[in-house]
Amino acid sequence: MSDIWFERQLTHVAQRKNDHRSPFQRDRARILHSAAFRRLQSKTQVMGSGQSDFYRTRLTHSLEASQIGSGISAQLRMKHPELSKILFPNEDSLIESLCLAHDIGHPPFGHGGEVALHFMMRDHGGFEGNGQTLRIVSNLEPFSENNGMNLARRTLLGLIKYPQTLEQLTSEQAPTIPATFRQLKASDWHPPKGVYQDDIDTLNWILSPLSHSDKSLFQQINVRQNAHSKTIYKSLDCSIMELADDIAYGIHDLEDAIVTGVVRREDFEQQVINKLQKIDDSWLQQLSKPLTEQLFSHKTYQQKEAIGGLVNYLITAITLVDLNENSPIQFEEPLLRYNAKHPKTAQQALQIFKDFVYDFVIKRTEIQHHEYRGQQIVMELFEALASDPLRLLPKNAQQRYTYAVENNLNSYRVIADYVSGMTDDFATNLYQSLFVPSNSRSHHDLHL
Repeated sequence: MSDIWFERQLTHVAQRKNDHRSPFQRDRARILHSAAFRRLQSKTQVMGSGQSDFYRTRLTHSLEASQIGSGISAQLRMKHPELSKILFPNEDSLIESLCLAHDIGHPPFGHGGEVALHFMMRDHGGFEGNGQTLRIVSNLEPFSENNGMNLARRTLLGLIKYPQTLEQLTSEQAPTIPATFRQLKASDWHPPKGVYQDDIDTLNWILSPLSHSDKSLFQQINVRQNAHSKTIYKSLDCSIMELADDIAYGIHDLEDAIVTGVVRREDFEQQVINKLQKIDDSWLQQLSKPLTEQLFSHKTYQQKEAIGGLVNYLITAITLVDLNENSPIQFEEPLLRYNAKHPKTAQQALQIFKDFVYDFVIKRTEIQHHEYRGQQIVMELFEALASDPLRLLPKNAQQRYTYAVENNLNSYRVIADYVSGMTDDFATNLYQSLFVPSNSRSHHDLHL
């Protein structure tokens, strides 16, 4: 692999005595020790943080995705030894780094917070969780003065799920602006998925080793009528990270829902088992027969055995696909040419689990109430902070805001950065501090 993918934006990197770590091991350490990563412990995954000490948060989800990602890497190295030296580092810290960092750009209150921030930023470049992740690692986290964690180029490439700016992807048909925040319909304001125009220099630096044809192909979009457009391609490392994320979401988040009694046995049997039995895969059919009994058993070890079996099935099914093979697509860069993918049967199985979690957990009225409440909190906070930033923002955010104004940069992005970095609890406490009159309420030490 070319050394150009090990390069960092800030070329001066502290050399510490007897530090024999690889570039990706250093990246993993920076992510693990970042404030943005720690905040994931108090950000909603599915159930809502704080409701129980059992529920997965975005932090535990990211740790599980990281473990799955390293398992996928090991599988691919074994299955494709001829490509290992070209495509894979000798250790799993690169993929672990991507999985640990993939959610750090998500705002408080899950997709409710994302919709709220995108609406408030609609005239100032928009907001999107994946774009915010890139911004945090390459700009905001204070491991360096101006380059965030100053991660290796390949790590940054792997974190880019959608290699195009929001401006290039936004639907030309804008939704109607609601009369009040409470009338905002979330489905009208889901953002396109991409990178901010504010971070275009970073994106161009990451993609600079690519040939002109590779860069153009990698950034191609699928234009859709009356909807946001979508990017088409991802790097190899990103494809592994996304599979790990999907497995953790579809299987481990399902475990939460079953153990806490959120989903019914009858619904699981009908919507998951019956569909799995129709897939033409004898191993999967055999695996799924006792699944209901195991997952809904009061014997925890049976649940763990079932979850482990599912995860193992989904990891071991993954293989490498050559996008150039029998295709007009011709990538020169190996990191773009190859993607990790599921064969059709495993893909169908994982989709059944993901759909079930979405329909029977995410869309539950109680969880949608939580998202809606968070949506309102985020919009109200943004409006208040934007009304008088130099009065209401904390000192470090004030300094960044002043710098943006003085240098003709996007000052609203500073406010979005601040609000999106909040945990669910911090946002709720700040909201109460600003808007809920109470003489008896204790003063919270609201530092972020």
